[in-house]
Amino acid sequence: MRFALDGEQTAFAATLDRLLTAAGTPAVVRAWAAGEPGPGRELWGRLAGTGVFALAVPTGYGGLGPLPVEVVCACVELGRHAVPGPVAEAVAVAALLGRLGERAAAGAWLPRIADGRLVPTLAAPGGGPYALDADAADVVFAVDEDGTRLRVAAGHGAVQPSLDPARRLARPAAGGEVVARGEAVRRAAAHALDWARLAVAAQALGAGRALLDRTVAQVRRRTQFGRPVGSFQAVKHRLADVLLALEFAGPVVYDAAVALAGAAPDAGARVAVAKAQAGEAAYAAGRAALQLHGAIGYTAEFDLSLWLGKARALRSAWGGVAQCRARALELTSMR
Repeated sequence: MRFALDGEQTAFAATLDRLLTAAGTPAVVRAWAAGEPGPGRELWGRLAGTGVFALAVPTGYGGLGPLPVEVVCACVELGRHAVPGPVAEAVAVAALLGRLGERAAAGAWLPRIADGRLVPTLAAPGGGPYALDADAADVVFAVDEDGTRLRVAAGHGAVQPSLDPARRLARPAAGGEVVARGEAVRRAAAHALDWARLAVAAQALGAGRALLDRTVAQVRRRTQFGRPVGSFQAVKHRLADVLLALEFAGPVVYDAAVALAGAAPDAGARVAVAKAQAGEAAYAAGRAALQLHGAIGYTAEFDLSLWLGKARALRSAWGGVAQCRARALELTSMR
């Protein structure tokens, strides 16, 4: 099977790349990590202007979608530029409300998510007890652990330390407005989990590519014994392994998006496989980057640390590698 983006999708990704390059995202990430969401919220608004947050919102509610392949295109670029914020959670909220069948709830929230006026986050089964960036979001949705109740949480708890300082985790507070109850919530939450994993897989793929690009540039600059470090066979092999891992993960992520777009019966399994494979590839890119940059790679002041933290955190977000593989096996054996 051959996966190739069409001209419109390629142009969309290029537009995001130019916007994010001009935005200087490392400074935005550092401000976000310090609890200053202003620059990140401003960037969120500019991304909304390109339609990024409308891609997962159904057309009947002011969106452009649901368009999983385009969501992957966008999230790869957002990962490549280490954009902070609850991106995957916003995608998942749109999928959840769009699938729920509660017209009042969808009509109340989705148009504002699509045009960027509202930054949502979500805690739901499969993603752990924490909501990402609840302190910077406008609304915190929470699905109960048994999956039978969706509510808008009445605030959030204290921000917890994270592998990535720019991923600020907090538990949704108890109570709040109940949006929906029953089996429909469980089905919608399962659908949202697939979308969250797909978005995270795409972000991991982008982060892995950024780590590889930066490492290749570094080994071309850095010299030893009068030669660029990158000319040594061992270094070439290490980077070739990373490149292969990312190149193999890319089609798997797009395959999962195609499965979701077509509502394939095995879409959940294919998304879980994509999440595991992209997470592993990005993590391998991070390990290679850390080794080949030398001691400077460990310093928080060096921009590489922004992608290292993101790759590590995305590997476990919305289900770690073992959890996703187990889920894929479970779903496959049920068919």
